[in-house]
Amino acid sequence: MKTLLLARHAKSDWGLPGVTDHDRPLNSRGLRDAPAMAARLAEEGVPLRRIVSSTAARARGTAGEYATIFGLSVVEEEALYAASARTVLEVAAAIPDDVDVAMIVGHNPGMTDAVTELTGASVELPTCAVAECAVDIGSWAELIEGSGRMLRLRTPKDA
Repeated sequence: MKTLLLARHAKSDWGLPGVTDHDRPLNSRGLRDAPAMAARLAEEGVPLRRIVSSTAARARGTAGEYATIFGLSVVEEEALYAASARTVLEVAAAIPDDVDVAMIVGHNPGMTDAVTELTGASVELPTCAVAECAVDIGSWAELIEGSGRMLRLRTPKDA
């Protein structure tokens, strides 16, 4: 059994002239929500063991908050920037098998679509949401569309 946490990055700052989409940082709400969500998962006892993030600044900033709380490093994956659901699931399928609980931090619409493809659940991930999905597999390489089930959707608003 594996657990995949599919997380959308926290709220980013659109008000910086000349900053590319890839380089947009978190805004004040994102800087508040990301550490709060990370602390919430830790308080709930989620045994997170690996974090894979898009290379975009807002995703790295979000992932960094989880890394700080859980004492982990962040693995950056360029393919997650503007990734499709298929790419998100391919990245997950490459997670080392000694990891039972992993998080991928990315962007919509790919993250929401990945939850739907993996679990069949029809959800929308707002910024900083985390979809916790159980996957009855022994190896991440076995991860395929429809192989998971939604356990819980956490959002900053329901804290």
